Amino acid sequence: MSARPEVCATAVGAAAASAEVALDWTEAELGWRLTVRVRYTGDEAADGSVLVEAPVHGADDPWWLIPGAFYGENRPAENTRAFPRFEVGADTAEQHDALVSDTWEFRADRAATPAVFAWAGEGRGGVALAAAETSALGLTGLGLAHDAAWGDATVSLRFPYREYPVTYYGDARPRPADVSTYRFSPGETLELSVRVFALDASRHAYAPILRALHAEAAADTPLQPWVDVATAADLTADGLLTWHYDPDPGVLLETVGFDREVSGRDGLTVDRQAMHVGWVSGIPWAYALLAHGLRTDRPAEADAARHVIDFISANLSPSGTFWGVWYRDHGWTQSWTELKRGLHARTLGEATLFLLRAQALDPHPRWEDALRSNLNVMVGRQRADGNLGSVHHAETGEVLSWSGASGLTWIAALVEAADRDDRYLPAALAAGRYYEQFVHREFVHGAPEDVDLAPTSEDGYAAVMAYVALHRATGDAHWLDLARRAADWMLTFRYTYDVRFPEHTLLGAYGFRTRGADNASPSNQHLHAYGLVCTAELRELSAALSDPHYAERAEETLACFRQFIAREDGDFNAYRGMVSERYYQTACFQPKGMLLTLSHAWSAGVTLLACEQTLAG
Repeated sequence: MSARPEVCATAVGAAAASAEVALDWTEAELGWRLTVRVRYTGDEAADGSVLVEAPVHGADDPWWLIPGAFYGENRPAENTRAFPRFEVGADTAEQHDALVSDTWEFRADRAATPAVFAWAGEGRGGVALAAAETSALGLTGLGLAHDAAWGDATVSLRFPYREYPVTYYGDARPRPADVSTYRFSPGETLELSVRVFALDASRHAYAPILRALHAEAAADTPLQPWVDVATAADLTADGLLTWHYDPDPGVLLETVGFDREVSGRDGLTVDRQAMHVGWVSGIPWAYALLAHGLRTDRPAEADAARHVIDFISANLSPSGTFWGVWYRDHGWTQSWTELKRGLHARTLGEATLFLLRAQALDPHPRWEDALRSNLNVMVGRQRADGNLGSVHHAETGEVLSWSGASGLTWIAALVEAADRDDRYLPAALAAGRYYEQFVHREFVHGAPEDVDLAPTSEDGYAAVMAYVALHRATGDAHWLDLARRAADWMLTFRYTYDVRFPEHTLLGAYGFRTRGADNASPSNQHLHAYGLVCTAELRELSAALSDPHYAERAEETLACFRQFIAREDGDFNAYRGMVSERYYQTACFQPKGMLLTLSHAWSAGVTLLACEQTLAG
């Protein structure tokens, strides 16, 4: 076993002068278990907290990980969307107002696993601390800090939490620091349980630790899906057809409101009259509806799905790819990007991939023409190093941005289309070699149109799908190892425990179990179901590795999101088959315990997709 890390624990605040703190160490199978005993000897009650810290010396360029919430610097300096960023020496009020700091503390429910990791720098080891989301003192806090003068990094746990130097609430406006305390009573003795880990030089050293912590938490948090897989498929298919499908002109509307009387005009002011070709609407979820309609012999579903795919396939951009988004008011136009006339590669690639799968189920000449047009122009634009481009001009086809890894989704599409053209598999292999640098860096970014340069869970899904596809096509162990690493990174976003919700909130009253849900990103801190998109790939990965872990995590996520599918009209104030996009597990965008009262096409669609993949075996 590695040398035991240096750890100290102190009481802080008014109670500190009368608090005695003792540490009791025990070796564990992985790392150490540390019991922190706090005895309060004061004659009068006093407020305070307990701080547990572990330093990493010689950390001139530290690398951080708070699973699901903080990755390295977290926000590249050139990213225009504001959310917490680490920067050495950033300690001024002006920098904090811009959400930039060399010290950050967060409430534990922002993290998919309540743990904080630090490495001294590239090729050097570090330390990690972990604890439960809550303790006898309240909600736990997770911290990271850097002292530029000494060159030391520090990770910390605070009982109860503090959010510092400012609080992030989902937008560019920082809220004041949020400091919670515990009232110590005379003669009171408390115990806190902490896990401590020494990290080797690999940034991937988190993987066995998170896997072990997941196994421990899962043993005490049984899954409680509301419905079985077949029922979930029927409900979500009905939700897509009834609430999201509009036959004129043949679209899956991106959002529809739970409350159909909210405006007096059948909810039209809250229903988003738009459809992306992939991602938040479009072909992937039409494919899932098609699969369900064909399997269950429901012609209305299959016909609706065909109509949506027909409409998208018949309206390619002048550059030869799909468009980005259709709006009822002004038709087809660009993606959600600041680059004028830009089409986002991930959205285009996802639409193409699922069109391939739809074509395999139910061939149509127009679909085939659209497939070949998209694939051919993308291969033609590929850079010599394998980069497929991130944002493409709708009219000219010029690549407007090469940044990030949003081209990853195209790899699976090119692999699955390889029998159509002998250029496609070589293009996929070249792209795989280019984008593997992001996986090795443990910082994959670029997948969502609206969080361009930030690491997100969606980047993990794209990477898993890409490298599983390359292994399937080649049998090369190199791609299998990359698929495993990508899956491990993706699972850093996946909640390993059940968040404790206030009992009178909606999520608390319904007993929502969060284990298996993913935090969308450090920028968009809410739980979502998009991880279901790679359900089949995670099962395939487990089979290839002879390791059931990844398949079990996929099953866990499907069980999680078989909660909160409206089983009948009025269920949690929704209509039958509606599925929300956002579950608020922390104080970001909305108070903890709330549910976004909009049904999203992708939320119902990705659940249906995972159900169909499961039922197909």
